[in-house]
Amino acid sequence: MTNYSIAFDPFLPWPVIWFALAFAVLLSGIILVLRTRGGVLRALAFLALAVALANPVISQEDRTALPTSVAIIVDQSQSQRLDGRTDTTEQTVERLTANFERYDQFDVRVIETARAENADAQTQTRLFEALRSVFRDVPPSRIGGAVFVTDGQVHDVPNINEALGFDAPVHALITGRPDEYDRKMQLVEAPRFAIVGDPVQVSYRVEHQGDVPAGNESVEVSIYRNGELLAVEQALANETFEAEIELDRSGKNIIEFATDEIDGELTGNNNRAVVRIEGIRENLRVLLVSGEPHSGERTWRNLLKSDASVDLVHFTILRPPEKQDGTPINELSLIAFPTRELFVERIEDFDLIVFDRYQNRNVLPVLYYDYIAEYVRNGGALLIAAGGEYAGDSSVARTPLFSALPAVPTGQVQMAGYYPRISDDGKRHPVTRDLPGGASEPPNWGRWFRTVDVQDVEGTTIMQAANQKPLLVLDEYEEGRVGLMLSDHGWLWARGFEGGGPHVNLYRRLAHWLMKEPDLEAEALRAEPDGQTLKVTRQTMADAADPVTIIAPDGQEIILELQKTDEGLFEGSYETGQIGLFEISDATQSTLSHIGPIDAPEFRDMISTTGILEPYLNEARGDTRRLLNDNGDISVPNILPIRSNVETAGRDWIGFKMTQETELRGINRQGVFAGFLGLALLLLAFSAMWYREGK
Repeated sequence: MTNYSIAFDPFLPWPVIWFALAFAVLLSGIILVLRTRGGVLRALAFLALAVALANPVISQEDRTALPTSVAIIVDQSQSQRLDGRTDTTEQTVERLTANFERYDQFDVRVIETARAENADAQTQTRLFEALRSVFRDVPPSRIGGAVFVTDGQVHDVPNINEALGFDAPVHALITGRPDEYDRKMQLVEAPRFAIVGDPVQVSYRVEHQGDVPAGNESVEVSIYRNGELLAVEQALANETFEAEIELDRSGKNIIEFATDEIDGELTGNNNRAVVRIEGIRENLRVLLVSGEPHSGERTWRNLLKSDASVDLVHFTILRPPEKQDGTPINELSLIAFPTRELFVERIEDFDLIVFDRYQNRNVLPVLYYDYIAEYVRNGGALLIAAGGEYAGDSSVARTPLFSALPAVPTGQVQMAGYYPRISDDGKRHPVTRDLPGGASEPPNWGRWFRTVDVQDVEGTTIMQAANQKPLLVLDEYEEGRVGLMLSDHGWLWARGFEGGGPHVNLYRRLAHWLMKEPDLEAEALRAEPDGQTLKVTRQTMADAADPVTIIAPDGQEIILELQKTDEGLFEGSYETGQIGLFEISDATQSTLSHIGPIDAPEFRDMISTTGILEPYLNEARGDTRRLLNDNGDISVPNILPIRSNVETAGRDWIGFKMTQETELRGINRQGVFAGFLGLALLLLAFSAMWYREGK
């Protein structure tokens, strides 16, 4: 492209030139008025001389038209993976790119959205944010427009009066079918926190979107708590219902509502909705019953009293009924031991019962021991902190409580110094696995000096005395749990004997394991999100861990191998590009984990639509149309360069505004009166004047 223009580069200041031009005009006027011979030629000569002083210059510019920048914004959100939309998108982008390549003046930029590594960035479809980003380095005058390839579910559509920052059309090509319908489970209201054991209300709603076939109005809703089926309820579509749920553990609880799919619906991915509720325990209620006083009597009491989450009821049997020593009645305790209230009427109120060197001396009726065994059988927790009395005739092992105990005393008590050691099973058990000082040999803590011999050991021995004899045995008795500590010398650690030991860690973990603290389970499968990574941890007492199966939100199954990271611990991680609920399971354990926000906008509505983008794009002089025609074939419009925004789309085309911007490649300047050409013109003018005068 070549442009010509004329400019002036005067030899003298402009006032002088204007004066000379005025003088030439005046003189020429006088000559013409007097009708002197050669007056016209003289006038032309004077004017030529004045113009020559202004030095007119002809400029020749060599310019190249700049390309017009256009953008193809491709929606790669999770809803675009449904019902063949991925293939439609890929084919559309390929054809659009080919159509643009027919025109050299287009600079085409293709950008994909929802490809971020952060899960939160994938919970919304933000096409306009991508549109502003792709043109950040382009002047508005060079922007020819943009086209969205999307299902229409866009979450950052600007206000109808908000400008985009450039004057060019923006079009939208919509994937998906116009006759889609879908069923969606939605949580209306749910608490973030709840007290364990207290019922909470969760409101839910089953929504039907699109033209759902008749006969699907009644819906069966299954409610799960941490993967366990709690209830099946009947609900009606598009109405809100309430469910009453009771948490069974502290910490993270995932409550899931699920319903069956409708034949032909868009997707079943949103037929489930989950809420994460943090379970908060009210203060744990512990009953501590101490036998006759001993050196370590207050160890358990001090530990439990120091725990702000524990409500402790403590009784010490100072005087058994058979002891008659003539002490006056007014010097005895005024508080009678409420045996019936504690062990019959209110036994279920306690989370843990601790017998600290307690022996059967007729304080409790024999029948009450059966009540205690029944309490454990139904889910309670019992700890026996045994001393020498456990081996005698008054041992609680010789009562109906025997059925709940994990070991039977032989009647022998060993008195010799030894280091309590963590057993092989104990190295894998969460109660003792990483006790400070336990990894060295001998252990880096003080010795104990008494052990009660037992036989017929059931359950798991996690600590051992001398000669690998059981020291701490844990067992599960039907729904409940039992711990048996076969020495009363833990107080030596509390007193700092020979450097002491981790009695606080040990006792606290032991108590919380008995009360079923999830983090202390010996067999557990856990999964936690870390950005777009799902981290899986398997706690087990076995030598190896089986691979786990991960079911992604889109139904894909992934087998994940776990690697040993510590005794009893196996871990693995899975990188994913999806957000939603993941199911993780192996042969015996299962768990759930959710990546990204639970109520993500991306999953609220998944039916393709033109209604969200069309109002705004009409104002932006763009076109919104579906890609699939009535036959289900993909119909991609042609590309047409346009010069204005008067008409930007037609029946089978969409237009993009061409820029008028050019780039200067070179310039050539030539003075009219410069050099021999200028001299020749002046000589010609004056020669003609003299020639005429000579006639």
